[in-house]
Formats: sequence, structure tokens, C-alpha cells
Amino acid sequence: MQVAQRLYEGMEIGGETAGLITYMRTDGVQMAPEAIDAARDAIAKEFGPKYLPEKPRFYTTKAKNAQEAHEAIRPTDFMRTPASVRQYLDSDQMRLYELIWKRAIASQMQPAEIERTTVEIEAVNGARSAELRAVGSVVRFDGFIAAYTDQKDDDAEDEENRRLPEIRAGEQLARQAINATQHTTEPPPRYSEATLIKKLEELGIGRPSTYTAILKTLEDRDYVTIDKRRLVPQAKGRLLSAFLESFFERYVEYDFTASLEEKLDEISDGKLAWKDVLRDFWKDFSGAVADIKELRVTDVLDALNEELAPLVFPAREDGSNPRICPKCGTGNLSLKLGKFGAFVGCSNYPECSFTRQLGDAANPNGENGGGEDGIKVLGKDPYTAEEITLRSGRFGPYLQRGDGKEAKRSSLPKGWTPESIDHEKALALLALPRDIGKHPETSKMISAGLGRYGPFVLHDGTYANLDSIEDVFSIGLNRAVTVIAEKQSKGKGGRNGGTPAALKELGDHPDGGGKIVVRDGKYGPYVNFGKVNATLPKGK
Repeated sequence: MQVAQRLYEGMEIGGETAGLITYMRTDGVQMAPEAIDAARDAIAKEFGPKYLPEKPRFYTTKAKNAQEAHEAIRPTDFMRTPASVRQYLDSDQMRLYELIWKRAIASQMQPAEIERTTVEIEAVNGARSAELRAVGSVVRFDGFIAAYTDQKDDDAEDEENRRLPEIRAGEQLARQAINATQHTTEPPPRYSEATLIKKLEELGIGRPSTYTAILKTLEDRDYVTIDKRRLVPQAKGRLLSAFLESFFERYVEYDFTASLEEKLDEISDGKLAWKDVLRDFWKDFSGAVADIKELRVTDVLDALNEELAPLVFPAREDGSNPRICPKCGTGNLSLKLGKFGAFVGCSNYPECSFTRQLGDAANPNGENGGGEDGIKVLGKDPYTAEEITLRSGRFGPYLQRGDGKEAKRSSLPKGWTPESIDHEKALALLALPRDIGKHPETSKMISAGLGRYGPFVLHDGTYANLDSIEDVFSIGLNRAVTVIAEKQSKGKGGRNGGTPAALKELGDHPDGGGKIVVRDGKYGPYVNFGKVNATLPKGK
């Protein structure tokens, strides 16, 4: 959306600032009459008269609740082809503008003429023969495809894969190659972003202007991950879905969301009073919440254990009971609640300390390739001779050097999987924080480390974020000084930056403990002594 905003606000084109696209926060599918005329002129010029339909094409939205106060997203000038503006745009801007231009142009072009074809081929080798069949389509006229073709999923049997070359009955074919492939019945594919949006439209859930936010929320909250453009549900998302379906079934039904959308539209049209709708919703919802509050936590966990059994307790290769604790052998595994969410633990806690992360896709039994207690030995520290292990805890996989309360531990940084951890990487992580060198101005040490908010450099109480965990191991003194200086120049204190610049020193505090200083703050100058700040009155 930020890229679209930039194209809408205007770009420097040939010495003047010009907006390249129309307003983008719209669900509209219809273009203004003058825009349609301009698109038809561009089609005739770029593709030729045969691609131009006799009459303009007009579209209407299928969504009842679409926001159509503005026309469809389109180029402001169709004669600004993607090739003509390429030199003025960066890669993301170019890709988006090209998409908008091609789709808008294609919407006013002739339809493609595609012939469904079945080809039967007789292969003869001496006395033996075989009949081969191919079913696909032959393009007789490409029409709008000349400008734009929908991008299909990589693993989908898309039109391109089914397309056949032009072929005539009775034609003699020459063998070039024989490729043997095997087809097996597979479950229906998971939703992609496009197919999920299509399903939401069918169910009447949401509206076009909210679909991007819905998909972004699913990914940002780790409810799903995207693998080959497919949405793969994660443990966190499955757990939330199971909880809502078990205890708030009414509010996650498809028709509830669709009917609520209709009521909101009626409110906007003045047909319903918003207070009545809100009162009716709250009456039922608060009653449902009150009923759930009466349940014990164990009742909720028991219901989730049953609902999520295949995820929480995956089958074991030896056929043994997947709910028996692999460490103590007597306790039962169950979902547990922790500070950072749900995890799987043993009922014999604290005597048995077995835990594993919920839904660890790589190690569903929490074994990490090691022993049954979920511990994988990576080697020994060459300096302390202590054993280094990879473990799976309630907050995810982590490294540990030694045993007991004094053992050094480090969680795995984002992007590092348990399978990628070897002895060398483990030593590097457990050695953090790393001293980089002394600051040339203060002579105080600058260090690099991994914290709650990611990789950072630290100097005299000032933290500055680094781009990646690799920077922690490779950053040198010069760059570290620069990163710290940039953070301090932003004038933010504490964990997010350095102390704001001092404008004036007023002298030492009479009770001792340091100097009283006037500093330049975000909202103006203020007086600072230690941790005490005092705002200066206006005009002072």
C-alpha cells in the first residue's frame, strides 16, 4: 500500500511531478468514461485494431458491500506505458505500475478465443502400437492475454500447463523425447491468498478493501505461514481456531460474520439503529463469555487436547501411546499454559520437567534428533569442557552450555532452525555478547548481542538495532560507532536510543550525584538530573 500511495501522490517524470495511478483505497471496478476512451486509444496504438472490441466494456461488482465511492484503480494516463516510465521507478514501483496498467488495459480488450481440444496420438513401433491422449486448449486468438495473464500457483495445473500447440487431424508427428510421469490422487490444495479471498467473497465475509488487512493479520500473528504461495496453518492458529470453535462456535460461523456485515450496511443506510444492533450483540456475547468463565482451566485444556490430538500428540513410529511422557514414562502429556502461550508438558511436573513447543513441525515429538528427553548433544565447549546441547522448551528451541541454574542458555535467533544448528554456530551464540572494541570518544566498550527485540549493539546504555543476526558476528568498530551515532542523533532515550543532546549545563546538584542539564527533548527543552526530568514552562 505504501508503494501504491507513492504512485498516487506523484513521481518525478521528465522534470515534472505526476501522479501515475488513481486513488487506490477503493473497491470500484468501473472506470470513468474518459478513462475508457483513453484505454481504447492505447489498445489500438499498442496492440492493433483487432484487439479493440466494437463497444466499451462495463463492469459491476458482485459484492453487495463494496466501497465504490471512487472508480477502479487505473493509470492516470494510459499512454504512459510501463516501458516509458521504467527509468523513473524503482523495482517495486515498476512491478505495481505494470500490474495496474496491464490489468486496466486488458479489461477493455477483446476476449481470447481458446479452443478446447483432445488429441489422440497413435504410436507405432513395428508390430506394437500404443494410443496416447492429451486434453488441453489451443489459443486461436490471444485477445486480452496479449496484455495480461493471471499468475497461477506454482503447483496448480494452470492454463499454461494444459495449453497445446496448434495441431491438425492426420498430421504426422516426429518423436523428440519421452517423459514418463506418475499421477496420484492428492488431497485438495491448501488455500492461496487468491483462493482464500475468492472464498471470502462467496461467503459474504469482509469486503475487498479489508482482505489485505485480513491476510496480513493472519501472517503477522503467526497463525499461518506462506509456503509456495499456499497458506499453511501454524500451531498458534490451530489452537485459536479450536478454542473458538469449541467455546464460541456461534461467533465463528460463516453466516454470523456475513449477517453482521449486512447489518452494518443497513446501519450505514439508516435502516437500522446502531444502538439496537450493539445491544443485541452484547447481550448474547456477554452471556457466552459468562458461561465460559465458569469453566475450569483444566476443562478447557481437556477439550483442546481432544480437538487438537493429531497436532498435539502425533502418532509415534513404534505405535506406543503418544500421550505418555517420553521422559518419565508414567506421566500424561497435555497442553499447558505459559507466559508466552501454550506448550506441551508432563502431568508429573515438577518431578518431570519434560516440555516441548506446540506444533514443532520439524520435531513433532520434541526429540530434536537426540534422546527421548528432547536433548541433542552438539559437542563440548573447548574452553570450559562443558557439554553443549540443543533443547526444546516451552518457548521454543534453545541452546544450553552446562547444567543447573548456572548453565548458559541462548534462544535461537529468528530464521535459524534446529536442523541448521551445528557445534560452530552453537559456540558463536553462547559466546554472546561479543566485545567489538572501545568507543574512540568515550573509551567505553561497544558490544554486540542478541536480545528480546533482536540483534543489537550496545554502548554506554544506548542500544541500536542491527539488521540481522549475522551482523552481530561480523560488525566492526567503525560501523558500530556509526550505528550508535545514528541512534543517538534521533534523540530517544532508554532501550530505543541514546540520551538526548545536552543544550546547557546548569551546574552540580547541591546534594551531589551529578550535574543538572538542560536537554533537547521531543516536545521541547527540559531539565534533567539523573532519572528526574522537569518540563520547562512556555517562554522560558
